[in-house]
Amino acid sequence: MSRTKTLFITGVSSGFGRALAQVALSRGYCVVGTVRNAAAKAEFESLHAENAFAYELDVTHFAAIDAVIANVESHVGPIDVLVNNAGYGHEGVMEESSLEEMRRQFDVNVFGAVAMIKALLPFMRQRRHGHIINITSMGGFITMPGISYYCGSKFALEGISDTLSKELAPFNIHVTAVAPGSFRTDWAGRSMVRSERSIADYDALFDPIRQAREEKSGKQLGDPLKAASAMLEVIESSNPPAHMLLGSDALGLVRQKNESLSAEIDCWETLTRSTDG
Repeated sequence: MSRTKTLFITGVSSGFGRALAQVALSRGYCVVGTVRNAAAKAEFESLHAENAFAYELDVTHFAAIDAVIANVESHVGPIDVLVNNAGYGHEGVMEESSLEEMRRQFDVNVFGAVAMIKALLPFMRQRRHGHIINITSMGGFITMPGISYYCGSKFALEGISDTLSKELAPFNIHVTAVAPGSFRTDWAGRSMVRSERSIADYDALFDPIRQAREEKSGKQLGDPLKAASAMLEVIESSNPPAHMLLGSDALGLVRQKNESLSAEIDCWETLTRSTDG
């Protein structure tokens, strides 16, 4: 690298954001991260005397984002890579989950990420250089009962990322949607928002799923530090992928979904073609 590359990571206090920040700092990157309060800011900046910078920002406070990005560009330096990591999981049967819970899920997981991108794109486009990493999920490809709002938000971010990669290609700006499987983060633990149960008809289907997810939390196969190393390999690539799965569980489940979808398309091909004029 001709100069120290700068990563801007939303949500660096825990999970993938913290793991990526730690590994990136150890490899000489400059890391700017968003945190929620002054104590978290001081704690993050203590990780490295020269290359760790924290800004207090809630990504759903959309009006505050432009000023933060402009401040980083002016006082820290050009942002080479934006990592939209801030997000959380919502668990709940859809019929039992309020629309307000859905709005909050999309505000953080989708609108927050898009607002960050829109604030930074003028700088990247002017430089004709940059990389945007959107942390999605294998839940942006596959689904399972009880996380419809979460999967919906990640399907949305996958679609936005894929479209954006085509719009930004002429400007030498790469976009990668990184879709992890199950990792040892707080996603299924303290970071998970769970709707209260209210409809007994769903007990047999959903109660075992909720219990299994709670019991598995902290014991997942995926190692966040290994995920961070994989993401840095993508960042350092001259030809990064538009979509990147992380974890053998994500690989197996997404392949299974694609095979099932292909078989269903083949099964209904005649009816599909019948609508042509």
